[in-house]
Amino acid sequence: MRAEQAAEVFAELRPYLHGVAYRLTSSWADAEDVVADAWPRWSERAEAVEDPRAWLTRVVARLAVDHLRSARVRRESYIGPWLPEPVVTPVGRAQTEADPLEQLIADESVRLAFLIVLDELPPEQRVAVVLHDVLGVAFADVADILGCSPAAARQHASRGRRRIKSANPPPRLPAEQGWSVLAELTAALQDGDLTRLSQLLAPDVVLIGDSAGRVSAAGRPLFGAVEVARFLDGLMTLATRHGVAFQTEPVLVNGDPGFVIRFETDRPRDPRVAVYAFALAEGRVAAIFAVLAPDKLSRLSVQRPAAAPASRPRPN
Repeated sequence: MRAEQAAEVFAELRPYLHGVAYRLTSSWADAEDVVADAWPRWSERAEAVEDPRAWLTRVVARLAVDHLRSARVRRESYIGPWLPEPVVTPVGRAQTEADPLEQLIADESVRLAFLIVLDELPPEQRVAVVLHDVLGVAFADVADILGCSPAAARQHASRGRRRIKSANPPPRLPAEQGWSVLAELTAALQDGDLTRLSQLLAPDVVLIGDSAGRVSAAGRPLFGAVEVARFLDGLMTLATRHGVAFQTEPVLVNGDPGFVIRFETDRPRDPRVAVYAFALAEGRVAAIFAVLAPDKLSRLSVQRPAAAPASRPRPN
């Protein structure tokens, strides 16, 4: 294979390889690093490779395992809860079957609710589940990547499946249903209607905010409709009190309805941009994932919002 042909093959497979690495690391930045690290290995060996997709999948997976193990060490010193780096795409974006990003975010395996469960697995279980169950890689190849026997690779996948089943991440709902619930949630929040807000939240709802300690956020996961409703209402009250202007943009977050919120504030600990993603079950919000860590949102342009300061209707 000539050098030009090898470069063309790698470029064609790059979106797929990004998807493999993102599923394994939950970080788009790490996925880019992994794929970049795979290139020199490919350029040196491409001439002898018979199945480029399979070969590069193994290389990317091995590199991702190294990232996973180092990430677990880094997160020991991480401040506050940790969430995956979100993939944000516009609502109404023209979708085509040939668009690799659209194909990626349409897959259940990249939803935040699923990635969060994956992130709780040991690296070996995560790799076995993603490679075999999601991407269809044979257990013999999974074993080669993990440096274990095929029987052990099967065991890793089985244990990972059991933990995922136990966590029971809610499945993706039709987009129209999701937007309807979020519209009601937004209206209840704007009106300060705590009763209605609580009714739109599942009794065991969880809110997780990831700020990396860089901006103000909930320092721990919040549980239950009452606690989460009060927290959301408190955020709106603070924004109103301090005259913080913000602009809310409906987006897809890893393929699910969500929001990008851009703030105009002079308070140093206030976020300038945040991504809110939601998991819904039985017509109510089952989980809220608030990504505020600046490093995870660097791909989003931080524009000064044109909206007026937050306000609520005054009682008569």
